Amino acid sequence: MMQWIAMLTMLIDHIGAVFFPYMMELRIIGRIAFPIYAFAVYIGYQHTRNVQKYIWRLFWIAVISQVPFMAAFNHISLNVVWTLWSALLVLLVLDKLPSKLLGVPIVIGAGIVMEWTHMDYGMYGLLLVLLFRYFKGTGLVMAHVILNALYVMVYYSSLQMYSALATTGIVIAQYYQAGFRLKGPRWIWRYFYPVHLAIIAVIRWI
Repeated sequence: MMQWIAMLTMLIDHIGAVFFPYMMELRIIGRIAFPIYAFAVYIGYQHTRNVQKYIWRLFWIAVISQVPFMAAFNHISLNVVWTLWSALLVLLVLDKLPSKLLGVPIVIGAGIVMEWTHMDYGMYGLLLVLLFRYFKGTGLVMAHVILNALYVMVYYSSLQMYSALATTGIVIAQYYQAGFRLKGPRWIWRYFYPVHLAIIAVIRWI
């Protein structure tokens, strides 16, 4: 169920961003999507049988999404799948470190690279994925609210505060032991991002 919510709210957000930039209601709805995708990456990392295959699959989705992403939004930066892919690599590295303290410079360094290369959400996206690793329950929601407050101070955008609603929903779903398995063809979940961006780009050109 959460995957469908993520895809729908992302679609609404992107339609708003491209065609109705002054309709903030659409952007607010869109804030729900990214926390669900961040959570999905963490859960996928935890439960995948082949992490190398998972990394490569996310990499290729990022590659094929790049041109549609730039065409849809008419700017040059790296799409959000690169952010999720980078976070996945950081999760893998953190689990291989002999000391948890070594994780601090790894996370900071990765975040700086993500900001420097203009990945969508950048260091914020990385930290959000890591929140799902280190926090649970109400602690997760509070940590996300604090992260959002820092985002607002840095980027002067209060819209991101609404994304805590998604984290709250995830916490509630976990409390009631709701499953996160995709009901339906997996290719829809994997390729919805590049396909819907390509469609938006074509409509924009027309």
